[in-house]
Amino acid sequence: MSLELLRQRLRSTVLGSDDAAELLITALLARGHVLVEGAPGIGKTSLAATLAQSIGGVFKRVQFTPDLLPSDLLGYSLYRLNQGDFQFIPGPIFANCVLADEINRTSPRVQSALLECMNDARVTLDGVTRELPQPFLVIATQNDLHSTGTFPLPEPQLDRFLLSIRMEIPSTSVQAQLLLDHSQGKIRNEVKPLIDTAEILRLQGLVDGIFLHENVAKYITELCDALRRLGAGDGSVSVRSLLHLMQAAKAKAWLEDEKEVHPDHVQKLFPAVMRHRVTPDDGTEAMVLIRAALEQTQVP
Repeated sequence: MSLELLRQRLRSTVLGSDDAAELLITALLARGHVLVEGAPGIGKTSLAATLAQSIGGVFKRVQFTPDLLPSDLLGYSLYRLNQGDFQFIPGPIFANCVLADEINRTSPRVQSALLECMNDARVTLDGVTRELPQPFLVIATQNDLHSTGTFPLPEPQLDRFLLSIRMEIPSTSVQAQLLLDHSQGKIRNEVKPLIDTAEILRLQGLVDGIFLHENVAKYITELCDALRRLGAGDGSVSVRSLLHLMQAAKAKAWLEDEKEVHPDHVQKLFPAVMRHRVTPDDGTEAMVLIRAALEQTQVP
């Protein structure tokens, strides 16, 4: 029930975002991070913030800028003169949900600082490793226009995102409805949590228990092998991406009230899991290769 309310809230916050809302919930259940891409001003940040504020726990929003430092994100040690020791001051990464707004506007140095956080849910500073709270989710937004002052996300960073969501400008009818909703005060910026962290962890455990048949596991590996052969780029389709595809398909199966993963669950999530990873050597669009891999791979 709480998930259905969450789905409705996401859809009402950004009209025309039904697919994006479904993918966000899928990533949440699959314990994966999300990259939301699109032109400025189409609701990327609003959608991400709505999810973050709806799931309870600690939420932190960080505006990524060129002068951001790793310590601004991870935290730092402060020397206390009166006690003669150091006190760790945690950064905003120590939260259940972190909204990394315009993530491609910060330097590769900060991007590197995120790798351990996103992969292992922990931070190592000054030789001390600290665990991040659970559940832990990073939702990053990235504008694909106005590239001045931006840095391309390194491939290891992209590989940490479970899936990417592509948002487009909605239809004219949806835009007109958006204007009416705003003028009538139907759009609310402040939201209350609909689901707490304990419930999220419980649901994630249920997703983990979804059965994966060996034929479907083989289908996942063959899909990814086909994508590599088609020229997806050296190393872009990693073993981690296979694991991400499996976990996303499990979440999709659970959301559809299935007990096991079916090939159609894999097919539905394959584009979202692979789109941001694929960097074709010859400049071909990623979705062209993804569709070709789906067409060429035999379904069990």
